Amino acid sequence: MNMEYDFDKVISRRGTDSYKWDSAADKDVLPMWVADMDFSTAPPIIEALQNRVQHGIFGYTRVPDSYYEAVTSWFARRHNWKIDRNWIIYTSGVVPAISAIIKALTVPGDKVLVQTPVYNCFFSSIRNNGCSIADSPLVFSGNTYRIDFDDLEQKAADPKVKLMLLCNPHNPAGRVWTREELSRIGEICIRNGVTVISDEIHCELVFPGHKYIPFASVSQDFLQHSVTCISPSKAFNIAGLQIANIVCSDATWRAKIDRAINDNEVCDVNPFGVIALQAAYNKSEAWLDKLVEYLYANYNYMREFCVEHLPDFPIAELEGTYLVWMDCRKLGISSRELEQELTDKARLWLNAGTMYGRSGEGFMRWNIACPRAVLAEGLSRFHDYVNSLRNENRNS
Repeated sequence: MNMEYDFDKVISRRGTDSYKWDSAADKDVLPMWVADMDFSTAPPIIEALQNRVQHGIFGYTRVPDSYYEAVTSWFARRHNWKIDRNWIIYTSGVVPAISAIIKALTVPGDKVLVQTPVYNCFFSSIRNNGCSIADSPLVFSGNTYRIDFDDLEQKAADPKVKLMLLCNPHNPAGRVWTREELSRIGEICIRNGVTVISDEIHCELVFPGHKYIPFASVSQDFLQHSVTCISPSKAFNIAGLQIANIVCSDATWRAKIDRAINDNEVCDVNPFGVIALQAAYNKSEAWLDKLVEYLYANYNYMREFCVEHLPDFPIAELEGTYLVWMDCRKLGISSRELEQELTDKARLWLNAGTMYGRSGEGFMRWNIACPRAVLAEGLSRFHDYVNSLRNENRNS
């Protein structure tokens, strides 16, 4: 492996006020929960930030033309999606973006359609804007998820449903939606007057045999009936720099969203986010390609480990993201209880499946964006916990 991209290197994050590593009271707890990576970001990003720090003044920043050019050229080159720079609204993160879009395009009392299990912040963004959730659960079968299109059509037909929050690729199901699936989603939503808000933050993290397709790129009709949220934060491990973009082709909607961004006071971004995005999209593609290879190898390592040592705990097929969905229903305990048990007894912190909706009961979410030695340690701790339960059951 090119030493410049040494993803096996273990970098201590303790004592850096890391939300992931410094939140547990017990410093022996191994955190494999919140979605950020334990790898150093791409060297061109580090270099660009170092150069900016050398200047020594960190006042309010403007977003230059080169920022928009970085975004538009990246998506055109890598994903065959031509974005007009005038469609872009920058903000501090995808969650603030989603909240602002809901605020702009709904009124209190409206419903927003989601497909659970799904990213937990969708729920708070909906509720915080006075809307309610319309849930069309995904169907789990054969260690993967599929869409129940009949149910989706039924839910979308409710006249109170104004928006659908689409997760593409999907967190935590690990699906990278196909063109056919996206087409059916879009047709249902357009037919029922539902606008699609597509969270595409994990779009760069897609594994062999699968292809990320921006929802808005499927057709001109889809572009005009959707708003897309994008950010380099997950793929390049720069979430703390707080930079994201909203892509909206409709000028009337865009003006409403821009107003909501200002109303919610998330209209300003910091100079490091602006610099990092440009370095990511302009100079870090080779690093990203190696990262995806490494994450895919981590997934295969975990899958083989579970087949051999944890056959009662199958993991969902992972098409994209670095978030693995494990079926723990054979334990017969709730996901919340299992999260606490693992933290207390195995010193392993995973996310309870119920964070992502009621259909997540019995599942746990793993973050495998870490050096393989760390992943191996986490799997060993889980395996030891399961063995200790079995021994207790024998002796009881």
